Amino acid sequence: MMNQQIRFFGAIAVRPAVLPLLSRFEAATGYRVETDWALNPAVRKQIEAGQPFDLVLTNPDLVEQLVRLGKVEARGWTLFGRIAMGVAAQAGHRRLDIGSVDGFRHALTGAASIAFASEGTSGAYFLQLLERVGIAVEMRPKLVPISGGQTAPAVGRGEAELGVVPVTSILAAAPDVILAGLFPPELQSYIDFAIGISAHARDAGAAQQLSNFLMSPDTDSTLEAKGVERFPTQG
Repeated sequence: MMNQQIRFFGAIAVRPAVLPLLSRFEAATGYRVETDWALNPAVRKQIEAGQPFDLVLTNPDLVEQLVRLGKVEARGWTLFGRIAMGVAAQAGHRRLDIGSVDGFRHALTGAASIAFASEGTSGAYFLQLLERVGIAVEMRPKLVPISGGQTAPAVGRGEAELGVVPVTSILAAAPDVILAGLFPPELQSYIDFAIGISAHARDAGAAQQLSNFLMSPDTDSTLEAKGVERFPTQG
């Protein structure tokens, strides 16, 4: 077992929350977890193109697509958790009053520039949201597209005044970045995640063991501290 490797392929948004758990799993079991991370759409594309993996953690709809492609076991996937959307600012920036739709709109239009993920789930939602609240045209000159899951660090470097990104990424960019506020409830969009076991896992039992560990209530507090919530319907 000491030489057994589990190939884990995960979405960048969950990386800050999952990495410490993988270290705990390795210490407890003797398995070695080999990790690879990408934006959600790239996870599916790379697996579809033949990238080997034993366990995948990405959006549920993408896991279901991988099931249909024969890449993930139909009975080997489960809902993992969700991440809220938030607004990032440089350390020292004031907290934003964005608990209401009007407050959210005012904060965005009052900012000099706003970074967002040019690829992936959160950026696409944000662009749709600007249309929804009626400020898309006004905001267009202020938008700073950032690639590669680097939106929060870009805010920390001063490349934009604010950033719109999953909470996990904001918390992981501390102390250079702060969570200036969560999206208001009416506009909040959680990014959901699910775990899937490869249909071609080298050791399906080991992959299942890691999946069980990540789903264990013992990991809930670590996930919560890093910005991942379990689904309300879960025990």
